Amino acid sequence: MNKDSTYLLVDTSVLPEVFSKVIEVKQILGKGKVKSINEAVKEVGISRSAFYKYKDFVFPFYETSRGKVMTLFFVVEDLSGILSGIINQIALAKANILTINQNIPINGLADVTISIETAGMVKDIKELMDEIGRIEGVRRQEILARE
Repeated sequence: MNKDSTYLLVDTSVLPEVFSKVIEVKQILGKGKVKSINEAVKEVGISRSAFYKYKDFVFPFYETSRGKVMTLFFVVEDLSGILSGIINQIALAKANILTINQNIPINGLADVTISIETAGMVKDIKELMDEIGRIEGVRRQEILARE
């Protein structure tokens, strides 16, 4: 990439399928599911040349988030232990919690904001947010900011 490169955050639904498949090949290779690039590209259905053409230019959102400070926002029900469950999921992902702010519940719901440092994470941010979203009582979750 040259110094004039511009980064965009784009929903995959509007991109050609090859970009998603390049990311899929990278994930397969990263998990050690196959022994070679040839096997990985064959599994997802793209050519080696397509993979090599885009591999240095297409990244999943979480990959660009490594080593960053991210602020996560949650709306949770006023249930005992819910914040503990969220913190446990963050700990399992090996993210470093920098700050936690929980507002007083109003009408049975509370806002929680947690800032984390992502350098040591062992799973991607989307997977972490999905797992937190499955905790009983978590009504909403989103990434507020990324530094």
